[in-house]
Amino acid sequence: MPGQTILLADDDAAIRMVLNQALSRAGYEVRPTGNISTMWNWVTRGEGDLLITDVSMPDGNAFDVMPKIKKMRPELPIVVMSAQNTFMTAIRASELGAYEYLPKPFDITEVLAVVGRAMADARRPADTDRRGDDLGENMPLVGRSAAMQDIYRALARLMQTDLTVMITGESGTGKELVAKALHNFGKRKNGPFVAINMAAIPRDLIEAELFGHEKGAFTGATSRSSGRFEQAEGGTLFLDEIGDMPMDAQTRLLRVLQEGEYTLVGGRTPIKTDVRIVAATHRDLSQLIRQGLFREDLYYRLNVVPIRLPPLRERIDDVPDLAASFLKAAQRESEPPKVLSTDALKLMQQYHWPGNVRELENLVRRLAALYADETISAEIVHNELNLTDRTGFSAQAGTADITTVIETELAQLFREYEPNLPPPGVYQRVIDKVEVPLISTVLNLCSGNQIKAAELLGLNRNTLRKKIRGHGIEIVKQSRQLG
Repeated sequence: MPGQTILLADDDAAIRMVLNQALSRAGYEVRPTGNISTMWNWVTRGEGDLLITDVSMPDGNAFDVMPKIKKMRPELPIVVMSAQNTFMTAIRASELGAYEYLPKPFDITEVLAVVGRAMADARRPADTDRRGDDLGENMPLVGRSAAMQDIYRALARLMQTDLTVMITGESGTGKELVAKALHNFGKRKNGPFVAINMAAIPRDLIEAELFGHEKGAFTGATSRSSGRFEQAEGGTLFLDEIGDMPMDAQTRLLRVLQEGEYTLVGGRTPIKTDVRIVAATHRDLSQLIRQGLFREDLYYRLNVVPIRLPPLRERIDDVPDLAASFLKAAQRESEPPKVLSTDALKLMQQYHWPGNVRELENLVRRLAALYADETISAEIVHNELNLTDRTGFSAQAGTADITTVIETELAQLFREYEPNLPPPGVYQRVIDKVEVPLISTVLNLCSGNQIKAAELLGLNRNTLRKKIRGHGIEIVKQSRQLG
């Protein structure tokens, strides 16, 4: 409440001034300092009702003294600020007992709200024994953009809980990395992390994969087999592409979430389960619910804490950090050290990245492996990105399947016209975008021979000619190799 004292430690005089003015106007008494030692003296004398501190200061690092502060004054809330803005900064702050982590630059209104909550809440002393050595080199998530800061802060709050998490985002945004981070830095880190991709398993085998089966439960079940729930006991079960789960399996999963137990396929004895569920999908589950393809009650059971991963085009500022991380990974795998030129990075930041972070990783790995230049130029990057045709569909292997690309294109189209629907003609717009790269590729493979191309496509020659003219497709009279 106003009238309480806030200890403010930050070596940036401008930040101290802005925060001092805002907090003083809100009725708090503020004691600012630009060093760790003064802040430590205040804390040891029992002064202050709340501490706001930057991480790095000229005479030390706040993370080094936070364990001593929490031991000496466990009731003192600590709000950590940092311009480092990495995943591990947020996690480390949480591990050391920070009430909240605020990335710089911050919003004054948000600071005041955090301070108000911290003053009102009785903060329970945090367990500081879990911290390890500097984990920066093992950072699982990369990026300092504003779009990623909310992700980091949400993950930091979730680490010491068993709440069910639903991760949504386009293919290639890193949903499994987030699930692994929740496990590896959470209370179940000593247990197993088990992942299952619903889209990669035959629909009639999903229940057996999830829950296991008894001998003789179905043709080919020659012995008892454990399922993913049993394998993940005491740890985390990651249900990837949950939107592809068939309805029968959805019903059984819902029962497990409600009752905390399951039975093997072909079995009768209930088995208690102790796993944390993290689910993920690139699909719009609300639309699947309307279509009758996904259970609404299961959705609410899974969507306890929703986390949306932004596509790379919404966090384009992270491209340099991500590219540098992938280059380092390539170097650890015996590739010679390489860097991207400033112009190359600018060019990469202008690209749409339909395949998201996975597409960027593929590009960087390819650049590291195929080019001898120590500095990768903009020209090289331009040539590689030209593998993507003018529709934005990627011709690079491994970025996304055609179904995912079309779904992403449609999702973007509908978002552009929200809350209304797009104008009529959606079908033809999508067909046109598919036809252009399809016809162009086949023509190139056939060295521009329209008769061969028509035969390969299964089209009438006149129909093919009409489509070539209609789309303005250029015919190259020589063979091209696909990248």
